Amino acid sequence: MTRRRTALVPAALAGTLLLGCSDTGQAPATPAPVPTPTVATPAPGASTAVPPDPVAAAVGFPGDPVDVATGLDVPWGLAVLPDGTALVTLRDEARVVQVGPGVSTVLGADGPEGRVPDVVPGGEGGLLGIALSPEFTTDQHVFLYQTARDDNRVVRYTLAQNRLGEATPVLTGIPKNSTHNGGRIAFGPDGKLYVATGDAQNRPAAQDPASLGGKILRLNPDGSVPPDNPTAGSPLWSLGHRNPQGLGWDSTGRLIAAEFGQDAWDELNVIRPGGNYGWPEVEGPGDGGGRFIAPVQTWRTDEASPSGLVVTPDAVYVAALRGQRLWRVPLNPDGPTGTPDAYLQEGLGRLRTVEVGPDGSLWVLTSNTFRGDPRPGDDRLVSVPLSS
Repeated sequence: MTRRRTALVPAALAGTLLLGCSDTGQAPATPAPVPTPTVATPAPGASTAVPPDPVAAAVGFPGDPVDVATGLDVPWGLAVLPDGTALVTLRDEARVVQVGPGVSTVLGADGPEGRVPDVVPGGEGGLLGIALSPEFTTDQHVFLYQTARDDNRVVRYTLAQNRLGEATPVLTGIPKNSTHNGGRIAFGPDGKLYVATGDAQNRPAAQDPASLGGKILRLNPDGSVPPDNPTAGSPLWSLGHRNPQGLGWDSTGRLIAAEFGQDAWDELNVIRPGGNYGWPEVEGPGDGGGRFIAPVQTWRTDEASPSGLVVTPDAVYVAALRGQRLWRVPLNPDGPTGTPDAYLQEGLGRLRTVEVGPDGSLWVLTSNTFRGDPRPGDDRLVSVPLSS
């Protein structure tokens, strides 16, 4: 029998995501006052023990969510810091906040009103993905995927005294549009920076090796191209993507990516260097007669609309927006090929991002303040314990 547990919180919140699994919308016309997220206080006697390797401890099945922080406005990216707190990007406000049990800080930056500079929110664009340098404890570098006036770009900042400074562009010229901006960034076990980009509503771009749109890109941390990329001098790692937004690696080093479909199928793919995943010629199951790489899992778009993704020792977890659930895909020796099971289907609504928390739980960001049905306290970062 498949294990399934749902949250003991209010009834499920309805989402309003359109078919096509894109997040069309508009940023506020005028800047809103800076909100202060509310953070949870650990219960008396609660364990604060941190396992030596939180990812290795993240084994089992999801339990009931507990709030870590509430009052977040359109949160998007999540990066867990070595001290057990987390940095969260707020897409439309162009701010980064640091939250955790008993911690709530709005980081300063060099843009207007302390916002991250040169971010131009609009539609699904704004301040999106976030990743910490593999050498964060010594260099304090934070990488952000942000929408600028004319493009999407990856910019490196230095975090010091609750402030993001020393902005250094790492990659510019990624196509932008009101939808299909991609936005997830992550460092792989090889120390390289991987960047998921959308087709920016230009479908042929996904098949064009010269375009940065509709790709997964691989870079050195300084933005240079690794010499072992599939094409010399090109950041391209894989192509034929519509709007990938989930990236993670299993223990063998395989890159696993989640991708928004159009009207029929969302995808979970195992990424091969130089692989072509078929968009716009193929959506969902099928390999185009051997020309493309087929996904290892697919969902109907109303069941998923997958955004963030995290890989644990025994499963791949995918945060679903329109599907309003957390998918758990068992991780077998050949990849994420087990039968998916759904969790958190009641009370949290749309789910944007999932990562492993500092204690081996799952930390999940909701996304109800954009195209959802917010309840008091939304949006929120929750901790979801795992147990056998």
